[in-house]
Amino acid sequence: MAVIYIVEDDENIREIEKIALGNSGYDVCEFSSAADFFCSLREKTPDLLLLDIMLPDADGIDIIKEIRENKKIQMIPIILVTAKTTEIDKVKGLDAGADDYLTKPFGIMELISRVKALLRRTSKEAAEKVVIVGDVCLDMEKHCVTVSGEKCELTYKEYELLKLLMTKAGIVTSREDILDKVWGTDFEGESRTLDMHIKTLRQKLKESGSMIKTVRNVGYIFNA
Repeated sequence: MAVIYIVEDDENIREIEKIALGNSGYDVCEFSSAADFFCSLREKTPDLLLLDIMLPDADGIDIIKEIRENKKIQMIPIILVTAKTTEIDKVKGLDAGADDYLTKPFGIMELISRVKALLRRTSKEAAEKVVIVGDVCLDMEKHCVTVSGEKCELTYKEYELLKLLMTKAGIVTSREDILDKVWGTDFEGESRTLDMHIKTLRQKLKESGSMIKTVRNVGYIFNA
């Protein structure tokens, strides 16, 4: 169940948002001030933030900037709720780091639709940054690989080679395609270089290295 924080000083609007999101199956926490919100943020990070732009103790734009500058919470999806309808206000919010915005007054169906769409999009983006096949986990954001939970030290080319094979897991990747995407060439003379990297990559992945299979006269496939 996704956790959604609502930061809104208007009690009536806050109540409507809470009931609508709660009825849609979300776990909702509400705050009437930035101070209460940041206090709760130290305890738990929400899956999405619904943020009013005009609060009694802070400006919504400043709150977004503060969140985006904090590495621990900077990835929180944010929908900015504003009574300001001019284009420049919306642009300011998006430039500050908001993912979407709602203009008051808004319909309940629109609210739910935008929340679902943003959660769906950010969930997909997060999933695409981490690729797991068998015991091998490749984290693109951290640029690291672990095998059975233990860090595996790879060179840049080894990492790029593994990333290509893992993102196409279950699909045969031709030698030409590998050379083009990893080495920037399809020159056959580089084939020995590819073979050496495959060999060392298998060794570094230990038992999981057996998932890199040779497809004779074609290329390689990473398959659990």
